[in-house]
Amino acid sequence: MSSQQENVLRKVHDQDIAFIRLWFTDMFGSLKTVMMSPSELEAAFAEGVGFDGSSIEGFSRVSESDTLLRPDPSTYQALPFDVDEGLQTARMFCDITMPDGDPLYGDPRQILRRQIEAAENLGFTPMASPEIEFYLVNVGADGMNPRPADKGGYFDQAKRNEAPKLRRHVISALEYMGVVTEFSHHEASPGQQEIDLRHTEVLTMADNVVTFKYIVKTVAEASGVHATFMPKPFPAFDGSAMHTHFSLFEGETNAFHDPDDEISLSTTGRQFIAGIIEHANEISALTNQWVNSYKRLQFGSEAPTAATWGISNRSAMVRVPTYRLHKAESRRVEVRSLDSACNPYLAFAAVLAAGLKGITEGYELDEPARDDVWALTRRERRAMGYRDLPSSLGQALRHLEKSEFMAEVLGEQVFEFYLRSKWDEWHDCTSQVTPWEIEHGLDL
Repeated sequence: MSSQQENVLRKVHDQDIAFIRLWFTDMFGSLKTVMMSPSELEAAFAEGVGFDGSSIEGFSRVSESDTLLRPDPSTYQALPFDVDEGLQTARMFCDITMPDGDPLYGDPRQILRRQIEAAENLGFTPMASPEIEFYLVNVGADGMNPRPADKGGYFDQAKRNEAPKLRRHVISALEYMGVVTEFSHHEASPGQQEIDLRHTEVLTMADNVVTFKYIVKTVAEASGVHATFMPKPFPAFDGSAMHTHFSLFEGETNAFHDPDDEISLSTTGRQFIAGIIEHANEISALTNQWVNSYKRLQFGSEAPTAATWGISNRSAMVRVPTYRLHKAESRRVEVRSLDSACNPYLAFAAVLAAGLKGITEGYELDEPARDDVWALTRRERRAMGYRDLPSSLGQALRHLEKSEFMAEVLGEQVFEFYLRSKWDEWHDCTSQVTPWEIEHGLDL
């Protein structure tokens, strides 16, 4: 037994933990859990916990259904809920393996881990820091007809509603679990909130995003409102993004920083951006995985519409912030296409893979966009050499299915499953007859 595992066993005893939740996600980021008593934990560390992998979407075929949850002791944290009931619980994220110990091809955490290993082989430690937006809404008894839970706007103190108090409770719960936040504020639209997480290693950050969503939804429910990470729940209001800042470190040195460059951005950083821009359409179905994701990209303000990069330019898909140019550890690139409903393991893996490909193949970066890309028409964007991002999940899937690069990133079986499942979703959506069509077409 490793020292980390022994340390977890001591904490479980000292903290009087009643139940342990083993966490993992399916292919699309939905949180799954297996509950166990502390008496079973030592065996779980030694042997894993068996479950039917074929029952989880995207994991394994029926003929390969015997799979194991392997608790990752580095992710152990006590949960901030249930303490008053004397039922203190804790959680650990799990890696998923076959009975012989080989990683399960369909485990999103393993897909991201492979890209981290590719970065480490180049001498890099990838870091990430997301700005996570979400809405607080009131819904009817049937769970439909959502309405913003407040009338606040950008940076509003909004003392007249519960939003500031709820964000404080979320931040307190996150910090109880070791998830460090940087800022929180009301976003531009009624009911819309944002909380930013402090940068850390990318696998830990993906775990933190999953934890974040669980905490937000739990606190919201206890407060009598519903939290949604749907990319664009309201036609008239902004969509919810997850702008994510990425950097690569070589030991203690930020590989994206060059003090002699005009914007302090190294050749490595430029190549990383070039990789993301070059493969933007291929990774779109991972960074924006839902039908509704493209309502945000096409009709939401401050959402990128073209594969562009810019210096301080928030209308570009990839932005280089110019705060504290000479502070080496702050040099980073902000990818603005991701939305809050993505699976962070797959989205981070896709972005990281594209950026690393730009580095290993020496991609060159074009001139930055200096225009307001949002304000340009499609024809104007194309005339200026900007390549449009997919305008629908269907378009994104067409780009993905042609991508040998993404097939390699995901692995053949996951690649085929993902495409098949998402094409089913797209066809189901496009087969619907909407109220708008009835209103405008019934008398044709």
